[in-house]
Amino acid sequence: MPIKVLIVDDSAVVRNILSTELASDPDIEVVETAPDPYVAREHIARFKPDVITLDIEMPRMDGITFLRKLMKHYPMPVIVVSSLTQKGSELAMEALYEGAVDVMCKPGRAYSVGDMTMSLIEKIKAAARVRVEDFDAMKNQLFRTKSNLSLSRTTNKVVAMGASTGGTQALEYILTSLPANSPGIVIVQHMPERFTKSFSQRLNDLCKIEVREAVDKDRVVPGTALIAPGNKHMVLRRSGATYCVEVKDGPLVKRQRPSVEVLFNSVAKYAGANAIGVILTGMGSDGADGMLKMKQNGAVNIAQDEKTCVVFGMPNEAIKAGAVDAVLPLPKIPEAILQHA
Repeated sequence: MPIKVLIVDDSAVVRNILSTELASDPDIEVVETAPDPYVAREHIARFKPDVITLDIEMPRMDGITFLRKLMKHYPMPVIVVSSLTQKGSELAMEALYEGAVDVMCKPGRAYSVGDMTMSLIEKIKAAARVRVEDFDAMKNQLFRTKSNLSLSRTTNKVVAMGASTGGTQALEYILTSLPANSPGIVIVQHMPERFTKSFSQRLNDLCKIEVREAVDKDRVVPGTALIAPGNKHMVLRRSGATYCVEVKDGPLVKRQRPSVEVLFNSVAKYAGANAIGVILTGMGSDGADGMLKMKQNGAVNIAQDEKTCVVFGMPNEAIKAGAVDAVLPLPKIPEAILQHA
C-alpha cells in the first residue's frame, strides 16, 4: 500500500510542485491538497492520510495552531515545509517541539526542486514509520527522568554525533544533560540552512555548555558543541594539539549535506582513538561507514537503541556494519559519553 499524503499549503504553486514531484515515487500517493487548515481538517476526516506536509505561515489559521489541535485530537506524522527565512526557521523549530516529526524548506534559491524532492520523499517514508503517540510518550518520559551529571576534570577528547529524523529531541536530551566542562562536541543534524542556527540558539539557551552553529576555523574545545550549518559539510581538522572545524561546500553525500559520513571520516583521520562517536535516530545509512573507520582507528562508538529511536535506520546500519561498541537507550548515552571521556 502506498503512503497516503495530504499537502497543506496556501500557495497553489507549492501545492502543485509538491504534488507533481511526489507522484514520481510509486510508494507515495498524494490523496489531496488543502489551501488552509480548515479544508485540511475535512480532508483528514475523509482520506485518513498517513503523513501530512504542513506550511506554517498561512491565513485564517497558522500552522502552529493547527499542529497543536491536530496533535491533541488526531495525532499523526507531520512534516513542516517552511520558507527559508529567519521567521520560517524559528517557527519550524517551534513546530518540532509541538510534535512535528521533521522539517524542511521549500524549493527556491538555495534548494532546487530536485534536491527538495529527494529529501521530502525520504522524510515522508521515515515519518510514515513513526507512531506519534509512542513518540510523544517517550519524549515526555525522557525529560521527566533527567539526571545531573558531572565530569571530574576536563579532557581533550572529541565527541562526534550524527542524527536525522527525531534527532532534535535526542540531541536536546543529551546536550542538556552534560556538564559545563564536557568534552568538545561536533554535530551533524540533517536540517536545512538557517534552521540549524535557530536550533543551535534554542539549545544554547537550555544547556550548561555553549552550543552554536559552526563557522569555518571554529576551535573544538571543552564546554562547546558545534553544529554543522544546514547545506554545508563540516569536517574536523587538527593543528598541533588543537582541533578545529572546516565548513565547506560539496556534493550531497549519502543524499545529505551536511553529511554525518563526511564528519565521521574526518574524525577517524584526525582524532582516531581520541574520539567518541554517537549515532542517533534517523532514516538511511548516513554515518555507518565513517563510524566503522572511527572504530578501526581506535574510537569508542555508541548507537541509540531501537526502542528510543524515532527511526532506527542510521543506528541500525552502523550496528550491522560492526562499527558500534555499545547500543544504549537514549537516557544512558550522556553518562556513557562522560565515562569514556
